[in-house]
Amino acid sequence: MKKLLNTLFINQSDSYLALDGGNVLVKADGQVLGRVPLHNLEGIVAFGYTGASPALMGHCAENGIALTFMTKNGRFLARVIGESRGNVVLRKTQYRRSDDEVASARLAKNFILGKLYNQKWMLERMTRDYPLRLDVERFKTTSQDMTETMREIQVCENLERLRGLEGTIAVRYNRLFDSMILQQKEDFHFKGRTRRPPLDRVNAMLSFAYSLLARDVSAALEAVGLDAYVGFLHRERPGRASLALDVMEELRGIYADRFVLSLINKKVIQGKDFLQKENGAVIMTEEGRKTFLTAWQKKKQETIQHPYLKEKMMWGLVPYEQALLLARHLRDDLEAYPPFLYK
Repeated sequence: MKKLLNTLFINQSDSYLALDGGNVLVKADGQVLGRVPLHNLEGIVAFGYTGASPALMGHCAENGIALTFMTKNGRFLARVIGESRGNVVLRKTQYRRSDDEVASARLAKNFILGKLYNQKWMLERMTRDYPLRLDVERFKTTSQDMTETMREIQVCENLERLRGLEGTIAVRYNRLFDSMILQQKEDFHFKGRTRRPPLDRVNAMLSFAYSLLARDVSAALEAVGLDAYVGFLHRERPGRASLALDVMEELRGIYADRFVLSLINKKVIQGKDFLQKENGAVIMTEEGRKTFLTAWQKKKQETIQHPYLKEKMMWGLVPYEQALLLARHLRDDLEAYPPFLYK
């Protein structure tokens, strides 16, 4: 149980939430785990098979406190809200910003800055930890190019230009990805990004990690009342959670890419965990997916310090905190959206 940005997160599985005067009471196995005043809460997010009393749900609905239920793995289940108040204003603001290309660009560049900053950190960390196994000069050159690109992005207010800058540096980063694979080189190699279908083991893992991350970010956005399908960098397309793709840009490298690399380099996933189909697509075996998902859930439980909030939290809560910060920016509580800059 942890309170962040006026939102209470319940991570204890099989807990029960009840109303106790003006407080939410968290109970499990007949014991009281905590009691939190409701008067200054904006939302409650419960993970796992959590129950809630009708009295609590009614109180939350009447007082504008969103009560959100997620599976243990972070899939969105339901959101209990009362009359349309703040959320309709929040979503209308989101839609107006999305329709305005200049306003969209101002938000989009923060998503891209977060992505490049974190990827640059990854490259520099690799050269520091493995100077004898990498082409350090090549890594340093790309890192410097990232710095120059970030300077351009900071003053850019054109969406197409932003996409061009991001795409150019993405190519440079991808060219170094294979060098960051330090183990099992005979089974794992990366020559470039291939999608629908992935044509090698690394791309199969990246696609799986990105889909899991997109699901987690979508759930976080829905939990705070935003529309996950209306984005700023990624434009609307039927069936595509564009805002989730926007927000997850900051976490692609530092979370998903690093996770995939760690599974390979630590030999958690091996060549035997994949199959190749007749059309050339490479997929994970059932056992491989189980290993991957177990490691993914373990990763989400690791504790870090949020670089902007200066609060300790689990990795799995980062999408929710970024969604809350985005909502606060759209409500004009924050002058600018602070991207997740890993340190």
